[in-house]
Amino acid sequence: MPTVIGSIEERHRPPTASASPRARVLTTRSVPPRESMDFWHDAVLATLVGMDIATEGSTYDAAMRTDHLGDLQITTVECDPGRVHRAPRFIARGDGRHVFVTLQSTGRAQVEQDGRTTELRAGDIGFFETVRPFRTTFPERFRLKIFAVPRGLLARSEADLHQLTARAVRPSGGLRALLAPLLERLADTSEAYATPMAERLAESVIDLVAVTAAAQLGEDPAELPGADGVLLLRIKNFVRWHLSDPGLTPQVIADVHGISVRYLHRLFEAEDTTLCQWIRELRLQECRRELAAQAPRSVSLGQVARRWGFTSPARFRARVRHVGGRWAGRDGFRAL
Repeated sequence: MPTVIGSIEERHRPPTASASPRARVLTTRSVPPRESMDFWHDAVLATLVGMDIATEGSTYDAAMRTDHLGDLQITTVECDPGRVHRAPRFIARGDGRHVFVTLQSTGRAQVEQDGRTTELRAGDIGFFETVRPFRTTFPERFRLKIFAVPRGLLARSEADLHQLTARAVRPSGGLRALLAPLLERLADTSEAYATPMAERLAESVIDLVAVTAAAQLGEDPAELPGADGVLLLRIKNFVRWHLSDPGLTPQVIADVHGISVRYLHRLFEAEDTTLCQWIRELRLQECRRELAAQAPRSVSLGQVARRWGFTSPARFRARVRHVGGRWAGRDGFRAL
């Protein structure tokens, strides 16, 4: 009979990690064999996302090593054969902020997602969308390298991501042949890079993954963004992730991306707007969405304004009037 590991609510002891300064290693060999499967379920949930795990045996031999390079989390897992299921009940927990880009290092994986199935063989790359269910069967012992990429940094729509899942990216030539060994090497040597270099490597890898995704979707390589375009996409995604932070200033944004404030403003010149104006418009859009979803007078304008980075209701009112907003009473809002 297969043994299915229960959900995290049934566990009481979190897994222990190594004392490495940046990377951590978790292994079922650190606990008694009878506890190995419970331990592994907890480790996967704490490190990746929640999922059911099943195996034919009563014990499980598995290990994972996790490191962080900038925005990129890299996890190498080596496990006995088994099955995993990212079920809707786990998705409802809200732990799906990343798209998983996986490299099948050894063994095979039979993947099901979005109505498609495929087999990943050694050297193949696969995309997993973590906000939708998936199933994966590993018929033999395997090693898998998982790159968790914040979904915003890929700059792909939900429809695009739907088309990328459960399709094997074979290292047959071109960019695909370059990306697979790069991911393999980066996962194996991540601890060797000091933080500044690690962050730059992560940015480059994410950009290559984004271009690979575009190529998989059949986009014309000539239409893909150049260096400035890729940087602008990264900046816009960073802003969207930190939109609610009132301290999101041009200097902060420039420092995070290793550029000058002057160069940052120059990137937005071709957008027919300024950086600050673009941020204000995004914040107003989010305020509009939140207010439209609330019952009348159930939330104050000050609360909504502060949640989306406006430093005071007065400044928020000034921005609303500037774009043609109309007020309904002291704290009500009719339309933007």
